[in-house]
Parts: sequence; structure tokens; C-alpha cells
Amino acid sequence: MLAAWIHDDLESFEAISQNADARRIFLRMAAMSQDGNLRQFLAELRHDPDVDDETKGTLTELAGDRTFLLAVEDYLRRTHHFH
Repeated sequence: MLAAWIHDDLESFEAISQNADARRIFLRMAAMSQDGNLRQFLAELRHDPDVDDETKGTLTELAGDRTFLLAVEDYLRRTHHFH
């Protein structure tokens, strides 16, 4: 079970790392989560006409998983040398 979870997350992390917009969004979400400002991001997201409802739902769900956000941020920083 743990191996499957790690494998699934690594695939997700790699998919995020391959998309510049996704990298930017997830790094922003992780930083805002750490600063306690994620509610503002989610409010802006809800009212963004350029983002479809499915994407809004997925991002809102992932925003609630602080462990995932921290892990994806760590992965991106280690693999892409972001600061």
C-alpha cells in the first residue's frame, strides 16, 4: 500500500514538475499554506473565469492537503533547484 502511494505521488510530482504553470501554482499554494494565506488564493480561484470547475475542484481539494503541498514543494525544489 505504501509503495503504491509513493509511486502515485511521484508520478503526480513529476507531472507537476513538467508543466511550468502547474509548478508555479503548486509552489504558490505551498508558500501560501505555510504562511496561512491559502484562503485568499482559494477565494481568487473560485472567481477566476479562466479556470474550469473541474480544475477548481481539484486545486481546492489539494489545497486542503498540507502534507501533499509540502511534499510537492520539496520535490520541485530538489529536482529543479527552485529557491
